[in-house]
Amino acid sequence: MKHPDKYRGEEVVVLGLAKSGVQVAKVLHERGAVVTVNDKKERDQSPEASELESLGICVICGGHPEGLIHEGVSLVIKNPGIPYSAPPVQKAIELGIEVVTEVEVAYRLCAAPMIGITGSNGKTTTTTWVGHMLEAAGMNPIVAGNIGTPLCQAAQEATKDDWMVVELSSFQLKGTETFRPKIGCLLNIAETHLDYHGSMKDYVDSKTKLFANQLATDTAVLNWDDPVCRELVPYMKASILPFSLFEELPHGVFVSPSYITGQDDELKRHIIYRESADKETIIADVDSIALPGRFNVGNALAACGIAIAAGADPSLLSEVLSSFRGVEHRLEYVADKAGAAYYNNSKATNSKATITALTSFQRPVVLIAGGLDRGSDYMELLPVLSGRIKALVALGQTKDKLINVAQLAGLKQIISVDNGESAAAVLQAAVREASALAEEGDIVLLSPACASWDMFTSYEERGCIFKEAVHNL
Repeated sequence: MKHPDKYRGEEVVVLGLAKSGVQVAKVLHERGAVVTVNDKKERDQSPEASELESLGICVICGGHPEGLIHEGVSLVIKNPGIPYSAPPVQKAIELGIEVVTEVEVAYRLCAAPMIGITGSNGKTTTTTWVGHMLEAAGMNPIVAGNIGTPLCQAAQEATKDDWMVVELSSFQLKGTETFRPKIGCLLNIAETHLDYHGSMKDYVDSKTKLFANQLATDTAVLNWDDPVCRELVPYMKASILPFSLFEELPHGVFVSPSYITGQDDELKRHIIYRESADKETIIADVDSIALPGRFNVGNALAACGIAIAAGADPSLLSEVLSSFRGVEHRLEYVADKAGAAYYNNSKATNSKATITALTSFQRPVVLIAGGLDRGSDYMELLPVLSGRIKALVALGQTKDKLINVAQLAGLKQIISVDNGESAAAVLQAAVREASALAEEGDIVLLSPACASWDMFTSYEERGCIFKEAVHNL
């Protein structure tokens, strides 16, 4: 473990009683820090408070009291979703107190090398895939953070012989200072979370903090098809391992040219790792990948690049590519009903994610979409709605905007599901409407292009209700 006495005797304030806040409070308390946890929710809405208090940790609910942040505080750890405009965060900045997220603390405590994976879309799938690949290669992955063991808990338990594989959001990365992953991967950049970041510049700057502290002995795995990734190259200190769907690379992971050109369908389309001009390995046939969609081929390329950078033998990755069936709520197959296939893509919280999902299918699609209104007009969906969508069932705050785009695209079958007694009832009604429109051979796809918070507590809740409604048809 790094720095065994780190934080002992220091006064630390943790803002937010979510899972990450509870875990980091426990870890720092165990290490001898004087921890105060603060959440603006009332005590009866904070069931985690009792557990922390039983350990001797001070918990303050119901607001941010005067004097919470003072000159004696050495560190503030905030929930990633808390804006920097929040009064206690502003007070800490004013006093020159370091403000970080759990990722920074976990890094400082962790003896294992870290793999950090970020991007606007595909993070969870790629992170999970890498974990499976490292297992297949006989290595010791710990998939931690949003999709595994709580990050600080895993960091305390990890040894130098393990690999920490961590999905990272822009919110988390914005609150890092010394964080330095041995391998960092940027999958892609799309316009999202601007309500939090305020500008694309701040969003991109936050994402690219993943690479800020890397050295020549580290690796940056970059999407060579994304212009933002390419623009980073002159500023990189790390060794670069690119991946590409559309370009044959002198070094990196790419798809054989027959896939790129779309010519000669009888040729096998291979994923290739090229180490140098005279050394390359065919990893797998593209058609053997279990997950649908070109974007999942891109995720596969990224995962292969990460695993190879960590030391996995490329020849051991083929079986994982063909056996991995994906992650819940990410283009997840649910069931066949009356000859139509139903897919849950609730995690598609922006237009780009919905576009990539729609382009994964060659069959007609009945799309269920809509959710929290963050100000987009959704016109970027127009080209794909024109070519691939049979019908739209719209719900949530953005339903009128989506209906407008669908009408411009020339769709004839458009259904608006109005707000009912509950969010669940609305989504269940949307599934019934979609079922009535779908015919044998069609796809019914929940891919909202919006966050869930106008109606649901999370995209997971939205996806689970969708799946239950499908099974109840």
